[in-house]
Amino acid sequence: MVKSLEQATTEELYSEVLRRLGEDPERDGLLKTPERVAKSMAFLTQGYAQNPTELLRGALFDVDYDEMVIVRDIEFYSLCEHHMLPFFGKAHVAYIPQGKVIGLSKVARLVDLFARRLQVQERMTRQIADAIVEAIAPQGVGVVVEAQHLCMMMRGVEKQHSMTTTSAMLGAFRNAAQTRNEFLSLIRRPSAL
Repeated sequence: MVKSLEQATTEELYSEVLRRLGEDPERDGLLKTPERVAKSMAFLTQGYAQNPTELLRGALFDVDYDEMVIVRDIEFYSLCEHHMLPFFGKAHVAYIPQGKVIGLSKVARLVDLFARRLQVQERMTRQIADAIVEAIAPQGVGVVVEAQHLCMMMRGVEKQHSMTTTSAMLGAFRNAAQTRNEFLSLIRRPSAL
């Protein structure tokens, strides 16, 4: 397989990182590490190459439905932009349609699109909500993201059980306490499955 110039250069950079850590990139256990890390980083940051509008455009449907739609417990993995260490958890996404709905799998794919970038949880939460507003102009959107950050668990304060929760409440979810409370109540319920 012929490597692209970009992939070869990225592998060289990871070889240099290993050398600067005091390792020998030519030793048996590290021979393919730069190649594996380059491929891993390309996968973990593939969200930069994806467009949320295009992703959602293929799964918008005209439906006469105006009650809350929730996709909860969407597992995700991302990389903290400050330390490039993973953070991971679950996203809960709800919206109240106004003539259009989004294919359910596209909601999960939207979470992945933004998670597969160097991120801060706060921005990712808002990006998910904003993309839905832009795609279907719903009555409102609510997004709650709960995550554990290895930058807090492995280094720094080393708090193993800390959980970070962020939310973005737009439209009816921000303006109507009853709507917001219904959403928060529903995502806290134990799963029936």
